[in-house]
Amino acid sequence: MQLFYAPELTADQKEFFFDKEESKHIIKVLRKKTGDILHVTNGLGFLMELQITLESERKCATQVLKVTEYPQPNYRIHLAVAPTKMNERFEWFLEKATEMGIQEITPIICEHSERKIIKTERFEKIIQSAMKQSLQFHLPLLNAPISLKEFLKKDIEGHKYIAHCEDGAKKLLKNSIPKNEKYTLLIGPEGDFSSAEIQVALQRNYQPVSLGHTRLRTETAAVVACHSFVFTNED
Repeated sequence: MQLFYAPELTADQKEFFFDKEESKHIIKVLRKKTGDILHVTNGLGFLMELQITLESERKCATQVLKVTEYPQPNYRIHLAVAPTKMNERFEWFLEKATEMGIQEITPIICEHSERKIIKTERFEKIIQSAMKQSLQFHLPLLNAPISLKEFLKKDIEGHKYIAHCEDGAKKLLKNSIPKNEKYTLLIGPEGDFSSAEIQVALQRNYQPVSLGHTRLRTETAAVVACHSFVFTNED
């Protein structure tokens, strides 16, 4: 199944018109014809079956035949991750986390961050593409970049964790995850969190955790953590 993304499509619509760019892709590139069926999601948990009624490269018209709603899982994963120096590595994390079913991502700017100016337009496209490729119907929420200092002021519901490399008492993340809950995990930049940042997080009741016995890159740590949350909640 090939999945299309149309955020403006609502579950109660009877017909839908694709914009010029998507229409051209559907008709000219994919060579779809009148009567063909398209599978479309709006990223809000709905899968719609649309039938082409007018094959136009400018305004492809469709009729909505079927709407199926897929609920979110009983858990929610929120990773707050410092963007890497190389954009490609952070994009890799976004792609893989989306494939695994993450619900929320926040880029955080830390004291040791080498990348402090973050443009999220391309990040959004990476997430959308990964959602379609993995045939998922919920688009992860990508929040605007925020400093760790400001993020730690937020009232976060659920279980809160911080993964850092400093010495001290830490539990393995995989042994610290209760099922069917809300989780927020902080992952720092290549230079790790500063000692002051770690102390503030601990004061805000973030639980220090380890992701294993080897030192991981930021993007690898984020993917490992995401998989730990998902794997724990699988039946």
